[in-house]
Amino acid sequence: MRVSLQWLRELVQVEPEALNPEHLAERLSIAGFEVESVDDLAARAAGVVVGLVEARDPHPAADKLSVCRVRVGAAEPLQIVCGAANVRAGIHVPVALVGTTLPAVSLTIKPAELRGVASNGMICSLQELGLPSGVDGIAILEDLLETVPPLGAPIGPAFGLDDQVLELAITANRPDGLSMRGIAREVAALSGGQTRFPATGPSIEAAQLPTDPENCRRIEAGGLFSITALSNVKVVPSPAWLQQRLEKAGVRPINNVVDITNLVMLETGQPLHGFDRDRLDQAVGSPADPAAIGVRQAEPQERLVTLDGVERTLDSEALVVTLANRPIALAGVMGGLDEAVTTTTTSIWLEAAVFEPQAVRRSARSVGLRTEASSRFEKGLPPDGTLTASDRAVALLQQLTGATLEGRWLHRRPSSGPEAVLLRRDALHNLLGPVLVDGEAEDLDDGRIEGTLQALGCTLTPEEWGWAVAVPPERALDLRREVDLIEEVARLVGYDQFAAHLPDPLEPGGPAPAQRLERRLRQALCAAGLQETCGFSLVAAGAGRVSLANPLLADYGHLRDDLHTELLQAARRNLQASRPGFWAFEIGRVFSEAEGVIEERDLLAGLIAGERRSELWSSSGKTRPADYYLARGVLQAGLDPLLVPVQDRPLAAGEAPGNLLHPGRSATLVVEGQPVGWFGQLHPALALELDLPEATYVFELKLRGLITAAIRPARLQPAFRPYATVPASERDLALVVEGGITAADLLQAIRKAGKPLLEQAELIDRYEGEPVKAGFCSQAFRLRYRDASRTLTEAEVEEAHGRVRQSLERQFAAELRS
Repeated sequence: MRVSLQWLRELVQVEPEALNPEHLAERLSIAGFEVESVDDLAARAAGVVVGLVEARDPHPAADKLSVCRVRVGAAEPLQIVCGAANVRAGIHVPVALVGTTLPAVSLTIKPAELRGVASNGMICSLQELGLPSGVDGIAILEDLLETVPPLGAPIGPAFGLDDQVLELAITANRPDGLSMRGIAREVAALSGGQTRFPATGPSIEAAQLPTDPENCRRIEAGGLFSITALSNVKVVPSPAWLQQRLEKAGVRPINNVVDITNLVMLETGQPLHGFDRDRLDQAVGSPADPAAIGVRQAEPQERLVTLDGVERTLDSEALVVTLANRPIALAGVMGGLDEAVTTTTTSIWLEAAVFEPQAVRRSARSVGLRTEASSRFEKGLPPDGTLTASDRAVALLQQLTGATLEGRWLHRRPSSGPEAVLLRRDALHNLLGPVLVDGEAEDLDDGRIEGTLQALGCTLTPEEWGWAVAVPPERALDLRREVDLIEEVARLVGYDQFAAHLPDPLEPGGPAPAQRLERRLRQALCAAGLQETCGFSLVAAGAGRVSLANPLLADYGHLRDDLHTELLQAARRNLQASRPGFWAFEIGRVFSEAEGVIEERDLLAGLIAGERRSELWSSSGKTRPADYYLARGVLQAGLDPLLVPVQDRPLAAGEAPGNLLHPGRSATLVVEGQPVGWFGQLHPALALELDLPEATYVFELKLRGLITAAIRPARLQPAFRPYATVPASERDLALVVEGGITAADLLQAIRKAGKPLLEQAELIDRYEGEPVKAGFCSQAFRLRYRDASRTLTEAEVEEAHGRVRQSLERQFAAELRS
């Protein structure tokens, strides 16, 4: 948003120093309106004055040069050599005196000699003053200005070059910042001034059109779509003041009708559009009826030629304004070329409407077109100001084009209207704290609170506990809660004005136990050889995925429901880029939807594919991809710092995504008897499809299940255990059991039966085949017994070992392997 300080001075009454460009830029930036640049227009014409060409003679040594005698109000005229073809005697021109710098062309004027003739100054064109021009040659003031300033007067004010323009970055939550009125209210609130807006003109009585439910659905809640008919319109170029005002705002002047709609948009923030009524009549073959105006989604492959001359093919995302079901404009974006106002226009329909922000955003994106109007509709407009802006435009049209008002018609969507926002005095003081007054900390007084909010256009009704605040229409979308009003007070008073103090009571901070464990988990996984990645949360459509109401791109219109899909694609990209391997993990949130309920979960997922080059030294440079047990060991090394025992059991149907894992090389991961995830080798068919190595391993675990188990006090708080000072006694136990019995089940039974002397038990061998009978397997364990206070006797060890053996025989029908 480009803000002219001259225009701002007309809208707000403050002390002159408050509108000093540097001071104002600092205040606005602190208040949330970042000032990206300050364009000093006065610098473009500094040192350029009005001159009169008294005589023009041909250059004696150059056919295309002229020697001019120019009076600039000094005692003696200047001799200036000029190369413009349109220079002649008797015209007033802008003259850059010696020593003047013209920033638009990066030129400093110096005394010069051109082909042997002295030249002291330069006759300027509009381009050399940084102004647009469709004429080659110097600027002739009689052709450009209604009144030529006196000789020697600065030329800048005549062309509006006595101003400064601030370039503001407007955030999405402040649509009022896209209007001069909104910025004026902000400046008044910051500087303690008063706004003084021009009269909008008399309110025009409107006829309510029959309400079409489909049309109303496209119009913003509480908003409207209005048509104001005017005749006897005379379309001519706008007066200089209007053109200059638009040019400073970065808008190209076109004609008085279009320029008035743009001026009102810049002033109030409400986009308007004028249709040529006669051309509308021709389009429908009969007098245009306001009741035939509608708003709908475009039909697939429907076409519309917009004002920029481009024929656009529309789809169902585009929102169009129609007359008798014929598209005449992209609603909230750009009008149609066939109905545009031209120099032959004599009667118009002036459209003023408020559309749904989401609908305009989708429509603009669908045709790849973003305009000044769409940027305002997308952020949301207050419906209460729409007809006021139309009244202002009608008054200007009557003044500058001689238009005659014929009537107004509108569709209105009903609304309950905004309610007063309650602002409690205690809530404000508790949240903001005291301000510094003469070095002393005091609560913000009521007068300053009221003055700040009233400067924003709020109406305050005092109550015993605070105020009931009626928010102005242009801030109704932003100021909805008590905390919003408190934030406005803090922002406009100045955050630097509040006293700094520590909370009372002062309590130590730090990460919660769950956060510490998650950090420990990330560090351990990295230490195990995995690299942490961060995938995109937005994905393409899929079964069960949660769709976004307003996606930026069609391919990223849903929330992800797993982490392993992106890891597989990342592995594919890395390996295709000639990387030898991809070992990575991600901790992130996924989303799913079932029966209208959206569920969020935090997952840990990882993938191991290919080799790690850092380990080539251990294989003499030969490739050695990870096998199942190495990959499972890498995961276990990452989980070990949580001190949570993780058991593997055969993967059951539905515990992992279908056709993702190898059916015979996968497992369910169990913590405290509850499944928390899965691990396994990628299915060979999928590995082939993704061009990944056959030995690719994937895992996914529910983070909440892991953290919940690890956060138990017995695990979270480390306990000191002294080193053993007595020897241990080890025994091996080889058993023959059914093939479906897992080592984890056996180890659990061994640890329980071996208490209190059993210190450690681990699997050392598993065998299937002859001489073990079919359907059975041999599993061998190494058990370590120890008493921390004394050396065990042989009889004590055998007794404990016997209890373990008997327990296994009883629970699993285990037999000692001979």
